[in-house]
Amino acid sequence: MNKKTIQLFQSKKTDDWQTPKELFNLLNKEFNFDFDPCPFQSTFDGLKCNWGRRNFVNPPYSKVKEFLQKADLELKNGNAELCVFLVFSNTDTKWFHDYCYNKAELRFLKGRLKFLNSKGNIQNRAMRPSMLVIFQKT
Repeated sequence: MNKKTIQLFQSKKTDDWQTPKELFNLLNKEFNFDFDPCPFQSTFDGLKCNWGRRNFVNPPYSKVKEFLQKADLELKNGNAELCVFLVFSNTDTKWFHDYCYNKAELRFLKGRLKFLNSKGNIQNRAMRPSMLVIFQKT
C-alpha cells in the first residue's frame, strides 16, 4: 500500500477516536486492564512512558507500528504481562506481518465498530473491520 492509499483510509481531520464504551467494558471485564497508554484525547505520550501490567491499547492509527513496537518492548522488559490492541484488521500491512501474525492471539470483530468522536457522540460505522491483537507474556 502506498502513502497516498494509506492517506485515503485515514481520517482527514483526526485519528483520535474513542473506543465504544460497551466494547471497552466487555474487554475490561475479561482482561482487567490497569493502564491505557493512549487514552482518548491524552495529555501524555504513551510511547514515552512505562506501561502498566495489563494494557488496553486503541492507538492512533497513524502510529500503530510504533505502539506495537512499544508493547513488544514493555513485554520483553517485564513491565507488561498483557497488551490488548484494538486496530483495523489490515492483514495486508507490514506491521501486521512483522508484529501480529503468528505472534499474538487475533480476534476478528464481526461488523464494523461505531467509534465516538471528540464530543463523545457515536459516529458512522468505521470504514474497515476491526480486530483485537492480544499479546501475553510467555
